[in-house]
Amino acid sequence: ATRKEFPQGIPAFGTDALRFTMASLATQGRDIKFDLGRIEGYRNFCNKLWNAARYVLMNTEGQDCGLSGKIELNAADRWIVSRLQVITVEVEAAFRDYRFDLAAQAIYSFVWHEYCDWYLELSKVVLTTADRRPGALRGTRRTLVQVLEAALRLLHPVMPFITEEIWLRVAPLAGRKGATIMREPYPKPVKKQIDAKATGEMQWVMAVIAGVRNIRGEMDISPGKPLPLLFQNGSASDKKSLENNRHYLSVLARAD
Repeated sequence: ATRKEFPQGIPAFGTDALRFTMASLATQGRDIKFDLGRIEGYRNFCNKLWNAARYVLMNTEGQDCGLSGKIELNAADRWIVSRLQVITVEVEAAFRDYRFDLAAQAIYSFVWHEYCDWYLELSKVVLTTADRRPGALRGTRRTLVQVLEAALRLLHPVMPFITEEIWLRVAPLAGRKGATIMREPYPKPVKKQIDAKATGEMQWVMAVIAGVRNIRGEMDISPGKPLPLLFQNGSASDKKSLENNRHYLSVLARAD
């Protein structure tokens, strides 16, 4: 049956992708349905992490990453730091209960959907805007490297090889001087950094951007075409969020 299913042989995958697949399938049941498609998906996750690290290093190596001096943290910076603390709590609880599948899912969702898909895009607006304030640039660079460094330590028990390779370059930028990620402490949540206000504000921003993108897709409008954006029956909170985050909507939603 195996020869019939794989006439050309079983395709090769990396160790990290295989380990992550095993962790994600480690449910409380005794039997699992092993699927090579899952390994392929987690190989893509490795590629996503690698590309994210390349972007971070490209924008932080040789730059002031806010390890000293005054910094400014915007709502997006505070949001991703807050989400990191929440995810760290979830992963800590999952490992304590031997739920490796829940730990893997939590880290995967945070790295792929929140850090890579959203925060990296939001950071581009800050790093490329015309009126770049030094404190804001330092704050975003520091957030980029410190959140990535902590996420690598969260991932390391499951993906030891790619995390070590990336960490060796990211760690000095984040202020860590260890020789290897294996000797670094596992992340602990800092609950005072959980920011409900920033989380609510960024959820509003992401919902608006996603809504505009959905309309573009449904109406077959080019992603690069600027659109006038009109709000109806908005509350005072909506108006404040709009004023605070107009630059994100202008760039990421291409809205006027």
